[in-house]
Amino acid sequence: MRNVVVTGGSRGLGLAMARTLAASGYAVTAIARSESAELKAAAEEARAAGRGEIRFRAFDLGDIDGIATFVRHLRKELGPIHGLVNNAGIGTEGLLATMPNGDIEKLVRINTTSPIVLTKYVVRQMLADGGGRIVNVSSIIATTGYSALSVYAATKASLVGFTKSLAREVGQLGITVNAVAPGFVETEMTGSLGEAEKQRVAKRSALRRLAKPGDVADAVEFLLSDKARNITGTVLTVDAGNTA
Repeated sequence: MRNVVVTGGSRGLGLAMARTLAASGYAVTAIARSESAELKAAAEEARAAGRGEIRFRAFDLGDIDGIATFVRHLRKELGPIHGLVNNAGIGTEGLLATMPNGDIEKLVRINTTSPIVLTKYVVRQMLADGGGRIVNVSSIIATTGYSALSVYAATKASLVGFTKSLAREVGQLGITVNAVAPGFVETEMTGSLGEAEKQRVAKRSALRRLAKPGDVADAVEFLLSDKARNITGTVLTVDAGNTA
């Protein structure tokens, strides 16, 4: 089985990705600070299905200095890493004029610095192994903007530039680098939206509905597969036509 690492894999989009990838026959390592009951249940489901598998490894992705050692141990334990999905992120809201500097710094550290540094060390292993897949999780807010999410939008926009440039750096070495940009999806990170606001978002979408976590997971699974071997440096939007 091909090994795929999914950060933020204990809930929300990451959990949906872990389930989808395991069902497609991947050996998924879900990274998070702690293991959720839902992730444990997903791992049991994967074992019962007998196709792929889900394992959990605890790590605080805010520990930038510890990433190199973590990846080294992960590679020694797993063997070659076929795919890395940089999904972990925080969505702290706040008007820029009043947002504490500490919150700004944390958003940039978790949403931008951490995935870049993690990718740096995973790419080194992929280069040695002859190829791999990187998928970064951005957001439509990176291009549309949204009130009280300016810093979050900046971090997600940075992943798009990172994706396109890194794709050129490592493409000739057999590594593809792509991004997915979800719209408003039914997860904990959109839990602050009231039902009326969700309905307004849905009505603005071409398909008149919100995308689901499984839709984003399917897009990630495609980009990790051999079917996407000639796709790199692109951003796949999954938003039910919100930005159409």
